[in-house]
Amino acid sequence: MPRSVLRIGTRGSALALAQAEWVRIAVSALLPKRTFELVPMKTRGDTYQGPLPPVGGKGLFARDIQDALASGQVDLTVHSAKDLPVVAPEGIVLGAIPAREDPRDALVTRTGWGLAKLAPGTTVGTSSSRRGMQLLALGRGLVPAPIRGNVDTRLRKLSAGEVQALVVAMAGLKRLGKHERVAELLSADVMLPAPGQGALAVECRANDKDMRPTLARFEDPAARRAFDAERAFLVALGGDCDVPLAALAITIGDGVRLRGMVGTPDGQRIVADQVDEEDPEKAGLELAERLRDRGAEEILAAVRGTAPAVPDPPPAPPE
Repeated sequence: MPRSVLRIGTRGSALALAQAEWVRIAVSALLPKRTFELVPMKTRGDTYQGPLPPVGGKGLFARDIQDALASGQVDLTVHSAKDLPVVAPEGIVLGAIPAREDPRDALVTRTGWGLAKLAPGTTVGTSSSRRGMQLLALGRGLVPAPIRGNVDTRLRKLSAGEVQALVVAMAGLKRLGKHERVAELLSADVMLPAPGQGALAVECRANDKDMRPTLARFEDPAARRAFDAERAFLVALGGDCDVPLAALAITIGDGVRLRGMVGTPDGQRIVADQVDEEDPEKAGLELAERLRDRGAEEILAAVRGTAPAVPDPPPAPPE
């Protein structure tokens, strides 16, 4: 017998809960006779404290929640689209990409100063190789400093002086109502975002005949085209990874304009280009091929060759 209350699986951070609550309200409006509740879950990425690996890093924040959906423990899942693994468990489908929030990165500083006033040697908290690469490529002597934790934790570490600045997704700050902390919104010319940044991904089971058409009504076509282009670019260059790679698509009429970038972690070598295409996936594949011709494959192979492995979780105690 179907559950009277449908369950939405999500990570338990304040940002993840805010995102899932936004989805709950929107889906409830489409299905007013159904009741939805949030089910916070702890993922392997929430408990792992080492540096995120260049291979498999995305799955750390989503796979456990996807497994709960596949097994029937929850009925929907909500993820930050940039954390979504390339390959979903069998029986799971991406039901909707709703309207996208601002995809850009934001600079938050202790002094309130923008990028132009940061002195050489300023520590900028980020554990993203993409952000670190672009900060170093500016040639301003800024020092990317590893920092882990959710948005609130990072802001607390900034206030405590562990770093002098942060680069974080503007979308997360807006969804948490903390956008007043922003010293400067970084343009895509300065800091090209991660594929899928600012977008949400809502999944359901492939055989859910009620939820699939409901989520189709919830989808934003422009956001989906941009996501498909950025994801195709990511997959073509290696897929499920956290490497110095960036992409941003915008819709132009019925097509997309896709910008992409790959670089070495030290920012010394960057290859970048853009394409205009009607078909989003074709745009991603074409852009990836252009960057391969300029050496992107060699750059990414070198990064993956130095990847720290994520240790397997400890075995469960005997019953």
